Amino acid sequence: MQRIPPLDIDKLSPDQRAVYDVIASGPRKGVRGPLAVWLQRPLLADRAQALGRYCRYDSSLPPRLSELAILMMGRHWLAEYEWAAHKPFALEAGLDIAIIDAIRDGREPAFVNRDEALIYQFMRELHQQLGISDALYAELQSRIGQDGLVDLVGIAGYYTLISMTIKVFHVPPPAGVALELPVTAS
Repeated sequence: MQRIPPLDIDKLSPDQRAVYDVIASGPRKGVRGPLAVWLQRPLLADRAQALGRYCRYDSSLPPRLSELAILMMGRHWLAEYEWAAHKPFALEAGLDIAIIDAIRDGREPAFVNRDEALIYQFMRELHQQLGISDALYAELQSRIGQDGLVDLVGIAGYYTLISMTIKVFHVPPPAGVALELPVTAS
């Protein structure tokens, strides 16, 4: 059960309402999931949604690569809401379903595209080694550039915040979506 019930939009404070309106009128077209939790603290919601908007819509990474990174974060944290929200975006961006399924199942995907393999390696190494090797950094920098690397780290950080919010406050996946991730880390 979700630990913080959704706010009644008719009872929002003026600060909450202002942030709600910004989020709802933007590309997300609504306030749900972790954003709805953050609305408890409107200044946090405002700052976090601005970062999220950049990471999701304005990053230098092509959507195929950013969605791969986002799915990696959702899988790492076993954040069902994040997985359910971004799997369709990843498919739409051109990420192969076999890659998505392998990540979901905790298997290393068979990549055709080197840039995807590098993003996968980056996210895995970052979580397992708490850093990135010089060799991986150099190869990834040659593929996506310095701006891409900075954006990739920003995406990882933002979606860690998202995933932590989902996990701590038991934010359920969108209604009608089948659960796909394991219950515990494998």
